[in-house]
Amino acid sequence: MHQYMNAIGFGNINSKRKLKNILTQVKTSFTQHDLIAQDEEMDICEYQKEYGAGIGIAMFGDRDIHEEFEKNYYYPFFLGTGITSHADVYIERRMDREAYAGICEDVKVGINLIFHLQNTVELLKERQKAKNSVKYKSVTLSGLCNGGTILLPVLKDKEQEKRQKEEIHNRMMLVSAARTGDPAAIESLTMDDIDTYSKVSQRLVSEDVFSIVDTYIMPYGIECDHYSIMGEILELQRIINEYTREEIYVMRLDVNELVFDICVPVKSVIGDPAVGRRFKGNMWLQGRINF
Repeated sequence: MHQYMNAIGFGNINSKRKLKNILTQVKTSFTQHDLIAQDEEMDICEYQKEYGAGIGIAMFGDRDIHEEFEKNYYYPFFLGTGITSHADVYIERRMDREAYAGICEDVKVGINLIFHLQNTVELLKERQKAKNSVKYKSVTLSGLCNGGTILLPVLKDKEQEKRQKEEIHNRMMLVSAARTGDPAAIESLTMDDIDTYSKVSQRLVSEDVFSIVDTYIMPYGIECDHYSIMGEILELQRIINEYTREEIYVMRLDVNELVFDICVPVKSVIGDPAVGRRFKGNMWLQGRINF
C-alpha cells in the first residue's frame, strides 16, 4: 500500500484485498475523470475519487480502443487552497511512469522545492495546445503527513516580529541578487550564515533548538519530494474520511514565509493543535500548477 494512504484516513487498510476494493471503487464511482490521447490506439486515463473535503485517491493508467483500462499506478492526494508561490516552476517527467515532478524556485525558502504534480493530464493538454512553452501563473502546494507533534510558539514581542520580517525581506533580496551572480550579495549571504551559525552555537549551550528556530523546511529521507517541516498554524479544521470515518486535521501553515495546507490523521498527532502554535512533522509535498 502507498506509504501516505494513512495521511488521508486509510490507515486501517492492511490487506491487498481491501486496497483492491477501494481502487475498484475509485474507477467505478469516480468524482472526476480525465483522459488525453497518447497515440492512435491508447489514451492516458486518470480517475479521481474524493473521500472528504479535498482528500482522495487518484489512479492513472492506459485505456485502449476497446475502452479497457489498465492501471499503472495510484496515489493519495490532498488539494491545497489559495496560492503558495508565484515563483518560476519547472516540470520534469519521472523516468519510470507517466508522472511529473515540479521544481519551484522560491527565494523565501532558499532551496528548490520539489513536489509531485497533481494535475498531470491538465499539463499534457496545455502542452498539446501551446505552440511554444506552457506559461505557469502560480502553484498551490499541499502536504500529506502521517503524524506530527504540536509545539508552543516562540515568545516574541512586536519589535522582535518587525525586525524578523525586515531580516527575512532583506535576505530574500540578497538571495535574488545572488542568483543573478552578484558577488557582493553572495559574500553578504556567506557572512550572514557564518554569523548565524556562531550565534546559534552559543545559544544551544543553554537553550533548546526549538526555542531558537521558529520554522523550517528541509529535505527528508531519500525521496526528493519528502520534507521535514515545522510551521506556525494559521488555520485549523477537522474533516472526516467518508469511507473509514477517520478524523483528519487540515492545517494551514506558515513555513519560512511560505503558506500552504497540510493534512494529518487526528490520532497520529501528539499534542493539542491550535492557531498560533506550531506543527512539526514529515510530509510528502504535492502541488497543483495554475495555468
